[in-house]
Amino acid sequence: MTELSLTVERTIGAPQERVFDAWLNPDMLSRFMLPGEGTSVASAKTDPKVGGRFELIMRAGEDDMPHAGTYKAIDPYNRIVFSWESPFSTEGSEVTLDFSPVADGTRLKLTHVRFPSEESRDNHNSGWTQILSVLAAEFE
Repeated sequence: MTELSLTVERTIGAPQERVFDAWLNPDMLSRFMLPGEGTSVASAKTDPKVGGRFELIMRAGEDDMPHAGTYKAIDPYNRIVFSWESPFSTEGSEVTLDFSPVADGTRLKLTHVRFPSEESRDNHNSGWTQILSVLAAEFE
């Protein structure tokens, strides 16, 4: 297990409550959890409570990529922490989302820890950057 981590930040032009809620709503997750060109979300399910799980099936062409996790912390409108389980993750991989109000909307800081390699971290950095761009576009 490695201690590699990444942080991606983005200002989103919507109130903090709406941006926070988007991460717990399966319909919204289906619209923005798109890490690259040509990807879609075939299904999304959430049980948004501490100890609850989420499941996403990301699709790229003919390939389905299951992603899942357990909500470890949900502090309404401020923070969400969840485990990250995918074909490309390692045990203990975790994502923290911090939400803070700013003049033009919400500042979202995403921190993802534990990757099997620098290449995996760099690929996730690109994916999360794209996902936050798509999320921001949902509120334009």
